[in-house]
Amino acid sequence: MEITKTIDARGSFCPGPLMEMIRAIKEGNTGDIIAVLSTESGSKADIPAWAEKAGQEYIGAFDEDGVTKIVVKKIK
Repeated sequence: MEITKTIDARGSFCPGPLMEMIRAIKEGNTGDIIAVLSTESGSKADIPAWAEKAGQEYIGAFDEDGVTKIVVKKIK
């Protein structure tokens, strides 16, 4: 899996990381794989829920050193 764009939203409060993901999906191309780096715990639930509603593919959330990388693929 090759990530097309990584957004650093560390230190951003809810709903900042989600809004950054939405913006990146809107600006991206179909097939783009976008990662958001977040330290906000709610992002792990908010971004997958949004991806499902928006018809995007949630790939996963990966924790490392207190930072969660949440990855979504733009489907449409």
